[in-house]
Amino acid sequence: MGYLTSAEAVIRAALSAAMAPPPPPDITRWCEENIEFDARSPMPGRFDSTRFAFLREIHEVLSPEHPCREVTIRGSAQWGKTVSIIQPTLAAWHEYTPLDSLIVHPTGSAASEWVNNKWMPMRRQAPGLLRIFGAGRGENRDNIFNQETLDRNGSLKVASSGSPADLTGTSRRLVIMDDLSKFETSDKGDPEKLAESRASGFDDAKLLRVSTAMIKGTCRITEAYERSDRRLYHVPCPQCGFAQPLTWENFRASIDPERLHAAHFTCESCRAPIRHADKERIVAQGRWVRQHPGGDHPGFHLWRAYAPQRDWASIAVEYAQMMGWSRLEAGHSAPSEAAPTLGKTATAKPIKAAVEQVFWNDVLGLPYEQATDAPDWESLRDRTEHAEPGMVLDLGILPATGFIFAAGVDCQEDRMEVQLVAFGANRRRWVIDYKVIPHHISDEAGRAALNALLKQQWRTTLGLRVALDILAIDGGAYTDDVWSWARQHPWSRVIIVKGGSQQNGPLMALQKFDRRKDGRVKKAQKRAFNLNVSSMKAGLYAHLGKEDPEERGFCQFARGLGDEYFRMITSEHRVLSRNKVGVMTSRWVLVEPTRRNEALDTMNYAEAGALRKGWASMTDGQWEALEAERGAAAPEAQPDLFDAALPLMAAETAPPSRPKPKARPADKTARLAAILRQQNG
Repeated sequence: MGYLTSAEAVIRAALSAAMAPPPPPDITRWCEENIEFDARSPMPGRFDSTRFAFLREIHEVLSPEHPCREVTIRGSAQWGKTVSIIQPTLAAWHEYTPLDSLIVHPTGSAASEWVNNKWMPMRRQAPGLLRIFGAGRGENRDNIFNQETLDRNGSLKVASSGSPADLTGTSRRLVIMDDLSKFETSDKGDPEKLAESRASGFDDAKLLRVSTAMIKGTCRITEAYERSDRRLYHVPCPQCGFAQPLTWENFRASIDPERLHAAHFTCESCRAPIRHADKERIVAQGRWVRQHPGGDHPGFHLWRAYAPQRDWASIAVEYAQMMGWSRLEAGHSAPSEAAPTLGKTATAKPIKAAVEQVFWNDVLGLPYEQATDAPDWESLRDRTEHAEPGMVLDLGILPATGFIFAAGVDCQEDRMEVQLVAFGANRRRWVIDYKVIPHHISDEAGRAALNALLKQQWRTTLGLRVALDILAIDGGAYTDDVWSWARQHPWSRVIIVKGGSQQNGPLMALQKFDRRKDGRVKKAQKRAFNLNVSSMKAGLYAHLGKEDPEERGFCQFARGLGDEYFRMITSEHRVLSRNKVGVMTSRWVLVEPTRRNEALDTMNYAEAGALRKGWASMTDGQWEALEAERGAAAPEAQPDLFDAALPLMAAETAPPSRPKPKARPADKTARLAAILRQQNG
């Protein structure tokens, strides 16, 4: 015989459960219960907090119950900031309390990518998110940029920093700014300040800034980190137990070009090596230490050396590639690939040849210090004009090595200025010539001169004839005239470029569209590009002072370019200042009002052409194949029948010979075809 449960006890239990406070939010616990990496991840399986021990303190300060209002996280790319910090913070807050939250990305495309490729897959897989938001399918389908919770007591808004309208309106208690360093100020205001203002109505709001660093002096995440308590993660030495942070300077000291796999850290106390095999154990025992206890909020810096996904040898290899060391040790060398056909745009995707800023930002998580001034123009000229014979090229002569031959064209009201530059391996470049075409781009004579430039061939030091691989022309002025001329040539040979005002981002990006004078949209095809001229100028100025021809980034100038050329190529310097909304920005200004800067602009345009042809992505094998092709001597012309030497006896008795008839064009074409067949095997 059974017994009925007391109705009073049931009511008491229900009331008790209703009145009991929810368990304190624990973001680390949420990760362990909800995150499972699939087979595509470098670490498939359930989230293991012991491998990410550095996350616990970050999660603690991000809790709704922690009193801090701001949190800053600066670090390398690709160590899990999104999946282990941003998304679990959103989930834990929505699980704990009714909430309107906001996450801001630098662009609309970045926002869409986060929603579709990161947030929604986790939302559909994690039990905690399914309970709060649902799967987002069928009856739960919602606007991906404005998502409501199932019980209608909360919402998540996804916005772009480039759209000020998205950052106004409702108040938000949790505001997350992802990739903060890429936020650009517009005429509508500073997006960072607009996002902060969304939380101004709540005393218990939380502002989270997350980003890799960008340019020193104007980097938003670094500015926030500098005013924080600047926490670094200290780990114990495996030998003596001395606690210390893992720093790039310490690691760099052990990198041997011949033994990249052996790169390691060194204990600051006992000088014993700290090797990659020790990493998992010492990271699990580490702790965060404030470097600036007077900071106004918690700030964390974490770079790739701590992440369990990558080994330390990979950092040494990327540094070697950035430095341009041509021979990497076995097991880490770039695969040899066939040289790209320069008549077409290179589409191969070999191991990426990382540049200095990419390595500094994405691997080390540190701001990159750009050059601000060029060397003195007279010293640069004297280095060229007073060089020993054979050390610099004569005007109009190409080097006998592998190179991409590009021209940059600047259009002025009464002329066009053209710079011819050869771009080689290891970021080296040779200025071949500088020309002024005294015609406007709309004049037939000017267009004919540009057409002739594309048909012309230049000799290398060994006599091989080479035509331009690509020409990049400025489309910022006289746009319709530039387009009407460029359209006559394939986009693989002629591109249109326009300098941009952005401080961050890629060196060149495809223009989405352009407009005609009548307002109609004009397709940009694959021909028109926006340039990050600020970074291009800084990169050039960082290399101009180098004097070793074998050094990465060395720039050589042809003898005879003239004083005015060197005055133009060094005509600007970079100035830091705060704009009207208080954001630190940089701009390039003329050193003297009388200086012209066309040579600097055309150098940027020529570099854009070289980048379009693969200058920054070609492997050692591709450069070697190009060097074999363009470093060869000119083929000897096939002789005519009448060019053969006569035997001496015959020559003594032979009557005076008639003048050799000129070869017919068809004969020359046949001989040239035979030479090409012989060269091609």
